[in-house]
Amino acid sequence: MSEQDILARIKTLVDQEHELRTKNTQGEIDPETERRQLAELEVALDQCWDLLRQRRARIDQGRNPEEAQSNSARQVEGYLQ
Repeated sequence: MSEQDILARIKTLVDQEHELRTKNTQGEIDPETERRQLAELEVALDQCWDLLRQRRARIDQGRNPEEAQSNSARQVEGYLQ
């Protein structure tokens, strides 16, 4: 997955997040559904950002960015902030 692919995926996920918030505001979905779906989107976004950071770190180190691999949701969500 190229950097452009990752950035496009991030944009899609952010658009979905905005759409969910709008639907909740307009009463089209209940708050619990919104919360659950937002949590899923946040995990997917974290995985995308992690993969993008890996690719950029590899480039900075003179390594092949194509060797970067997506980490599991459990691993990405376990990072200390």
